[in-house]
Amino acid sequence: MALTVSLVVLAGIAVLVLLRTGYLRIWPALAAVLFGFTLASTGIAPAISGAISSVAGWISQLG
Repeated sequence: MALTVSLVVLAGIAVLVLLRTGYLRIWPALAAVLFGFTLASTGIAPAISGAISSVAGWISQLG
């Protein structure tokens, strides 16, 4: 749960910065999509959350 809240805050900050600077490229678009799916909790959101958790677990095992 703490990872999800932190990810939402980080993604929200990233989206705000990217909107203010006016960039519209692939990475800002992906950040906006991630932020939207995390907040929306649609039918596909659990799959995305699972993928994010898997990646976070994989990264934590590297260190």
